[in-house]
Formats: sequence, C-alpha cells, structure tokens
Amino acid sequence: MTQPSHAQTTQIFGKIGLMSFGGPAAQISLMHKMLVEENRWLSEEQFLKALSFCMLLPGPEAMQLATYAGWRLHGTVGGLIAGLLFVLPGAAVVLALSILYAYLGSVPLVSAIFLGVKAAVLIIVIEALLKVSKRALKSQAAWGIAGLAFVGIFFLNLPFPLIILVAGVIGAVLLQKPVEAPKPPPVPLGNTLKTIAIWLVVWIAPVAVLIAVTGAPILSDIAAFFSKLAVVTFGGAYAVLAYMGQDVVVNFGWLEAGEMIDGLGLAETTPGPLILVTQFVGFLAAFQEGGLALGLAGALVTLWVTFTPCFLWIFAGAPYIEAISANAKLSGALSAITAAVVGVILNLSLWFALHVFFGQVTPTQYGPVTLWQPTLATLDWRVPVMALICGVLLLKLHWSLIKVLGLAALMGVALSAF
Repeated sequence: MTQPSHAQTTQIFGKIGLMSFGGPAAQISLMHKMLVEENRWLSEEQFLKALSFCMLLPGPEAMQLATYAGWRLHGTVGGLIAGLLFVLPGAAVVLALSILYAYLGSVPLVSAIFLGVKAAVLIIVIEALLKVSKRALKSQAAWGIAGLAFVGIFFLNLPFPLIILVAGVIGAVLLQKPVEAPKPPPVPLGNTLKTIAIWLVVWIAPVAVLIAVTGAPILSDIAAFFSKLAVVTFGGAYAVLAYMGQDVVVNFGWLEAGEMIDGLGLAETTPGPLILVTQFVGFLAAFQEGGLALGLAGALVTLWVTFTPCFLWIFAGAPYIEAISANAKLSGALSAITAAVVGVILNLSLWFALHVFFGQVTPTQYGPVTLWQPTLATLDWRVPVMALICGVLLLKLHWSLIKVLGLAALMGVALSAF
C-alpha cells in the first residue's frame, strides 16, 4: 500500500465524485477500483471491513465508505476531503436540474444523456458484483450467508438491519477464527465523546441559525424530517427512499407522486449518492412555499442534515474497526456481514437492471414472497444495445470509465432521436 499526498487524495476523490453514477453498488465498485486496485491506498481486507461497518450505519453507505477511506489516509481532514468531494459535485448537478425542473418541468436532453449513462453504469455494477464476491466469498458458509441475504432482501423484503443482525450472529458462531494480527491500542472513550459532541454542534447549530434568520416554518419542518431520516434509516439509500416516499407525498404534501418519481430518476442518473434525491425534495418543498431563494435555503438545509450525521458516525466509529477485527468473534461477525453485503449488492444490481431495461416494473406479493415483474412491452431496446457496447468496451477492451461514460452519454442522445 502507498500513502498519497493531500493533493493526490483530493484529485482521486474529485474524480470519484464526478464519476460516481448508478447508486451505491456502482459507487462502491468505483471506489474499489480506484482505491484498492489502481492506487493501492487501501488493502482488500481494509476495504471490505470498512464496507461491512458502513453497511451497519444509518444513511448512505457509499458516502460513509468514502469518508472512512479519506480518514484512513489523512485523519479527519482526509475524511472531510473525501466525503465532501463525494457529495458536492452531484449536489451541484442535482440543484441545477432541480431549478430547471421547478421552472420548466423535465428536460429531454438531460434524460437522453443519462439514458446512456445508466446503460454504462449497469456494466460497472456487474463488474463490481463479480469482483467483490470473488474476494469476500471464500467459504461455503460465506456463500450460504450471501445467498440467504439476497433471498431475504429481494424476495422476502426483510428489514435490512435484521439481515445484518442475523448474519453477524451466524458469523460469530461459524466463522470465528484466531486473529493473528496484533491487538490495536484501545480508543480513549473521552476522544469518542468529544468527537460526538463536536459533530452534534456542527449538525444542529448552523441549521438553527438559518431557521432563526429566515423565520420560515418550512425550513424547520425540512430540518426535523430529514434529521430524523438520517438517524433511523438503516440499509442505505433505498431504505431511505422507501421511508421517505409516503411521508413526502401523503403526510406532508410537499410533492406529488409523479414529482417524487421524477426526483428519484434524476438522482439515479446524476453523479453522487442516490440519497441526493432528498435535496430535490427539500428544494421543491421550499420553492413551492416561497420561490427560488427559499428553495435554495431548503436545499441547503436538506443537504446539511442529511450528510453531516455521516461524518459523525464515521469519525466516532471508524477508530473501532481495527479493534473489532482483532476480536475473534467480532471478526467472524464482520466476515459474515461482508458476505451478506454481497447479497445486498446483488439485490441492488438486479433492482437497478430491471428499472433500467424496463419502463414499468411492478412488485407482486405471493404470500410473504415479493416478485418484481417487468412489463415486457416497456422494454427499452436502446438500453440493452448500449449496455452490450459498454460491456465490450469496459470488460473486454478495458477502456477507461471516463471514456465509456462519455461515449454512453453520446449514444443516449443519438438513440433518443429514435
């Protein structure tokens, strides 16, 4: 492994932030490719342990993984660099498109560009799944845990925290093994409490000041709702969306159902974490209440209360990852959780593929089993064609991601003419 400079770290995480299309599965793949394979800044073991840890936390796991990687390289400053660069490019794009949406409705050119990008992202997701599973599934027990996790989340719609809890218990019993690495020094409790206190103030104080200055009740409602969301939604961006959708449309009446779907599509096809759909919601809710200035304030509040807690979780919890890994039972639990994460990535991959290929996908219940059934007539022939081309270029000819994404965007525009 090599130790990069701050400038190198900034450059690479800037690239990751600009290229992180396709939701958590693709983003995790991109980080693995750039941090583990190409630059060797993290070992395979460090990456997978950190990923398993981040999957235990509420909020967007990919952004938290980026923050951990930066923290591992350069402490708190590195964590801030990596986390902010992972979020801010996508946030700027989502905000610009949210403003256009508020004034013009959907933008056809943007939809055409990201149609091609989604096809390329699908190949990135598949590549990630193959690489992560190859490294994480090294025993029959691990394969079994990954399979059960996939069945549990994809077919049975079991709560993600329950799947992780069960995997951890199984791993502590079946996968524990003597740990040869030296036991890391203990983390002083005082340091952890100090970190928590600092980040609680960072989380709450600026929002309170903004609300006091503007005096807009909508900002208070947005801050309270998305702060609660940041704490209680385990399982990544899709868990957040499932929790958020009904409240935003039905309980608060901030958006109509069609607008919520448009926001999800916009967030899925722009760089950055999928959870940036919350920014779209916060902007439109405040915009409809008081125009552009209030909309910008709503977007800012939403971003702040959504992502600031992620820094709190990582900076307070990351120092304990090595201690967890040095304990035989906890290490076994973490290995099982890593295997379960493979099942979760497979779930996200199939979900993404279905929704990229087909315009309409309907969940159908058969007792406790949920089947996602695409409407065959809504198959968009352009996406498989572009995905096949991107697959050859990326997997066979080993083109760079930037070239493949750029060509995919051009193909999207060209084929949309048909």
